[in-house]
Amino acid sequence: MIIDCHGHLVPPALLAEIAGRAGEFPSLRLAEGEGGFGFSFAGGKPTRPVAPPLKDTEKRRAWMAEHGIARQVVGGWLDMFGYELPPAEGIAWSRLINRHLAAAADRHFVPLATVPLQDGTAAAEMLDEVMAVGFPGVMIGTQPKGNGGVLDDPLLAPFWAMADRRRAVVFIHPVFESGDARVHEYGMANAVGRVTDTMIAVARLLFAGIPTRHPGARIVCAVGGAALPAILGRLRTNHALDPKLADPEANLRALWFDTIVQDAATLRFIAETVGAERLMMGSDHPFPIGDRAPRRIIAEAGFDAATQAAIEGETAMAVFGLGDATG
Repeated sequence: MIIDCHGHLVPPALLAEIAGRAGEFPSLRLAEGEGGFGFSFAGGKPTRPVAPPLKDTEKRRAWMAEHGIARQVVGGWLDMFGYELPPAEGIAWSRLINRHLAAAADRHFVPLATVPLQDGTAAAEMLDEVMAVGFPGVMIGTQPKGNGGVLDDPLLAPFWAMADRRRAVVFIHPVFESGDARVHEYGMANAVGRVTDTMIAVARLLFAGIPTRHPGARIVCAVGGAALPAILGRLRTNHALDPKLADPEANLRALWFDTIVQDAATLRFIAETVGAERLMMGSDHPFPIGDRAPRRIIAEAGFDAATQAAIEGETAMAVFGLGDATG
């Protein structure tokens, strides 16, 4: 079975319900834009409107069929996760999104839930809740306070403990605002900002020792590990200079990674660094910076047949608990 481990979906029924219930969220403002509406949370800058490809499941299925992809793991859209909302509103907002994502689950789409990451206890309780109704885990952003915050914040300890206990997938994904204004020109928010945002967020988890401390959690790092495999030597040296830090290499090797690096030699290097058994094919569909032909890079990397089969689906079956595979 060919599985795309990294996609995004916004069910149209979710948007329709939001339009009718927006007044129930005092800290939310809908921002009308060309082709739809975006979101302003707690007085923040409005997001982009929801792009049509995020909602169009018929075209998505056609694209999957064209590339021989049987199933796609889908999170929501990071821009609308609402980490800026007060916790009570964030809980209700996450439940609203999750209800529609759960309804979208079928033989093609495997949804990942969202949680109110602005509150570690609430996020843990929501994770427990969504695992109980059949989600394999969650997709989370790199900045749990909205435009800011860190994933190793001690206040998130209950969330990581629950992910460990529940053996939940935690798919770490960059947010739109990377935290560095220098990337907001030349298209670098996509080309560079997504990578640096993820790299910094996950590097903190490595030095904090969260992956090895919570081995039951199945932590997936987007964009091929966000250059962390390439700077492993520097991470090791930093650890040698301060042995109180957790071992970054052991923690890096405890993660899983998608294949969205758009370069076969780079993918091969990542496999050699962290182990090909930690790679899962991903597309980031429907975003243009993703990989619209995700099987090609795996073939071009020259893996043997067994490794290629694992990257294209067998590993994802185990990590996400699909079919008869276990992990």
